[in-house]
Amino acid sequence: MNKKCAAALSGGAVLVMALSGCTSDDDDNKVDDWAKSVCDQVQPQLKKISDANTSIQKQTADNSRPADVQRTDSAAFQQISDAYRAMGAAVEKAGAPPVEGGEATQKAAAKELKESSTAYAGLKKQVDGLDTKDQAKFADGLKGVAEELSEISKSGDQALQKLQSGEVGKAMAKQPGCQKPGATNSASPSSKT
Repeated sequence: MNKKCAAALSGGAVLVMALSGCTSDDDDNKVDDWAKSVCDQVQPQLKKISDANTSIQKQTADNSRPADVQRTDSAAFQQISDAYRAMGAAVEKAGAPPVEGGEATQKAAAKELKESSTAYAGLKKQVDGLDTKDQAKFADGLKGVAEELSEISKSGDQALQKLQSGEVGKAMAKQPGCQKPGATNSASPSSKT
């Protein structure tokens, strides 16, 4: 059950890490400045998401007790929720990117990041409510959390894809702050069965 949860969490983190998906030599200073202002705020949040994912993977590998799994997952979901909220605030604070349709793109991306934050906070609440004294109930509850997590990670990433497209995406791809943290490879934990 926990491996499914870790795999889905990894998928959610990939949604945000996708900001580094494009490359280009375009040197529009205004767009680069905008991208830098966002990416400088995004990098610490990407690290928090990566660290949360690592903590879930570690406790999955350790075959931890239900109470430990609950504690770890709850803390990880809170950390991810906070990170998404901070990224949404960074996108809002940066203002509209200086490109055609920039304001709509910025608002959509900020809204989606905040919705992701709310969704992860909901998962934390759901994990906190699981019965850790009954192994079977806990496993069933965790399965439900994993399924919901999978839906969250699949849900509308169109705003972020739009944000990372065109000139803005090219500028963001050049910013170190929008690169994946550490050298955490993109192999999902689902490959560990």
